[in-house]
Amino acid sequence: MSLFVTHEDGYYALTTAGYMMTGVLIVAAAMVILYISRRGNAAQNEGSGSRTSIRQLTFSGAAIALAFAASYIRIIRMPWGGAVTLCSMLFVTLIGYWYGPKIGFTAAFAYGLLQFIQDGGSYILSPLQACLDYILAFAALGCSGFFHDRKNGLVTGYIVAILARGLLHSIGGYLYWMDYMPENFPASLSAIYPIAYNYAFILAEGVITVILISVPAVKKALQGIKGLATQ
Repeated sequence: MSLFVTHEDGYYALTTAGYMMTGVLIVAAAMVILYISRRGNAAQNEGSGSRTSIRQLTFSGAAIALAFAASYIRIIRMPWGGAVTLCSMLFVTLIGYWYGPKIGFTAAFAYGLLQFIQDGGSYILSPLQACLDYILAFAALGCSGFFHDRKNGLVTGYIVAILARGLLHSIGGYLYWMDYMPENFPASLSAIYPIAYNYAFILAEGVITVILISVPAVKKALQGIKGLATQ
């Protein structure tokens, strides 16, 4: 394990080999996106699936890149992890809104891998905790794909997706992080603290984002981008 990461007090940082391995995993995730989109389009549009798949991969990759860049613009940084960012979750949920849950979840999973290595390392208390806090929590943003063909699907899908992300973070908080609270932490707050902490920054960013995408000009622009992404 030391070949890929170094660790101290639960904080794991990637070595050069670790970064290389993570890069391989991200590339593999991108290939899965391409494979899924090819299969789906082959069944629906025989003969044109390759062209459409490349479009899907291009738009998905661009959205993930924008999400990752926006995640570094932290309006509010929480003391124990998490932040209100410049609408980074929106860019991930857009992929599901464009292409449905299969590609949405796969792309969100790839984004979770990027979050895992962000800032050079992550806190890992156990494999399940790492999955809940990084991989599965961000993969849950793919829930937006279930609403891709519904009226007001972007807003509804976005809200459901961020609530699902918060739920997985909260489960990780109950299972692992509460054991690391100070001895004088009020017992009366233990039942609600993981939920209150995680949803504090997720919902704050969510409110900002929903207001933004509800502005008529922005809404029209996003609909136009969806047309380009799915034509």
